[in-house]
Amino acid sequence: MSHQHTSASATAGAPSSTAHGSDDPTVPISRALIDALDTAGDTSPAKASTSAGDDPTGPATATGVTDVEELALSVWATAQTSPAAQRKGRYVSDSTAHPAKMLPAVAAHAIRAYTRPGDLVFDPMVGSGTTLVEAIDAGRRAVGVEYEPHWVSVARANLELARRRGHDHDGEVVHGDARQLPFLLPERYRGQVALVVTSPPYGPSTHGQVVTDGTGSDDGKVHKYHHRYGSALDRGNLANVGHHRLLAGFTRILTGCAAVLRPGGHVAITVRPWREHSELIDLPSQIIACGQAAGLVPVERCVALLARVAEDELVARGSFFQRDFIRKQREQGLPLHLIAHEDVVVLAKPLVPSGTSVPGSLTGSGRWGS
Repeated sequence: MSHQHTSASATAGAPSSTAHGSDDPTVPISRALIDALDTAGDTSPAKASTSAGDDPTGPATATGVTDVEELALSVWATAQTSPAAQRKGRYVSDSTAHPAKMLPAVAAHAIRAYTRPGDLVFDPMVGSGTTLVEAIDAGRRAVGVEYEPHWVSVARANLELARRRGHDHDGEVVHGDARQLPFLLPERYRGQVALVVTSPPYGPSTHGQVVTDGTGSDDGKVHKYHHRYGSALDRGNLANVGHHRLLAGFTRILTGCAAVLRPGGHVAITVRPWREHSELIDLPSQIIACGQAAGLVPVERCVALLARVAEDELVARGSFFQRDFIRKQREQGLPLHLIAHEDVVVLAKPLVPSGTSVPGSLTGSGRWGS
């Protein structure tokens, strides 16, 4: 998988109006910007902060943090119960087949921390609908976009299940390619979104589910299933494209998100690095670069735990394939550990357009206005 990116200026502007094809790589990310993010702040320690909790005034302001080491840090205890327990009775059974489901507790934490009841929450790649369900369960309004028709149906079924539980706030799923956000969402959503919660597709790095000799494998071998996004032949699906095109497409999506965000609104992106031939791909830092290219400002880099916090240790919840991979790598002398967390990159839409001079008091305290 290539780690090279088009050597072009990463600007905050929208894509060219001529690039409307869903496969077109747009808003290329410069190598210099990604390298700067990877090496920023080597001489200064990160500034820690407590978790924002339920106070929407807690997150950092959208004033222009550019050094990754200056981003506030917080840890979200989002795996105290298992993924299955978090979804039990709240999601339809078909939801379990999605290859890269977000933990409901992660979406719920972000929604509590960055919004208030009645606010609008958006997910441009809604999958089985986790963000939308957690939003309306918390008394927020929700809208999402999904590329694959099957997952549109599942997400709508999950919204209907939430409504039957008594949560009747507005919730809507739009079928389409999130790279075309300006043409998909009704005008009434423009500038109204308080929070975007989403995650990039991981493509071939997803594990899905597994069947073994002890769980019904016909030939006694280990087999994956539910580990692919739709058809592998569909090159319009971001999950099926190369690394550089994934970043370009995600930048285009974030540019569309910036248009629907209200000033001071936030984007929370769950993202983790992965290994390709034992080489680490630092996707979180690259996603920060995508956000900056889309005109958003990085304000926090948090840790969402995928492991349970016990009295004196973290209890990892690794999948079969994660555990098998770690075992094999250790046998070869590479001291890897099970994944216990994923990054949550938090970006914000500036309160005022870039380059506009305003009094200092206007850069933070009023960010929750519409």
